[in-house]
Amino acid sequence: MTVEQEFFNQYRLMYRPFINQLNVQLETYQLYSSQWAVLRFLKDKGPHSFVDIANFMSIEKPSVTKLVHKLVELGYVETVVGKDKREKLVHLSTYGEELVQEIKSQLSPFFEQALAGVPQQDIEIATQVLARICMNINQ
Repeated sequence: MTVEQEFFNQYRLMYRPFINQLNVQLETYQLYSSQWAVLRFLKDKGPHSFVDIANFMSIEKPSVTKLVHKLVELGYVETVVGKDKREKLVHLSTYGEELVQEIKSQLSPFFEQALAGVPQQDIEIATQVLARICMNINQ
């Protein structure tokens, strides 16, 4: 196996168990990892359209619509009409803002455990490597 194949094999072997465990952590909040990704995106980047969220997550707009509707139902986000009346913007509700902070605190030990024994410098390098791979794939 080449070093490239081994890299992606290790990534694959890590990804599903990580997402499964993340979903267990989020279960308390009636969330899945994809919904959590939307909440984090809105927290980090502010209000965005359904199309922006779809592009960020590399998924189809109907999937975003389903995700957002569930988050609205839970009271975590709200939608408002954008500058163009045909466009809806999604933003965190006041409750959603508080919840994101709570979940981040709750997930911190999980992330620390997952990265136990990995030097900070290696985490930073791996983050840069994964970001570069993402850019290469999306070109």
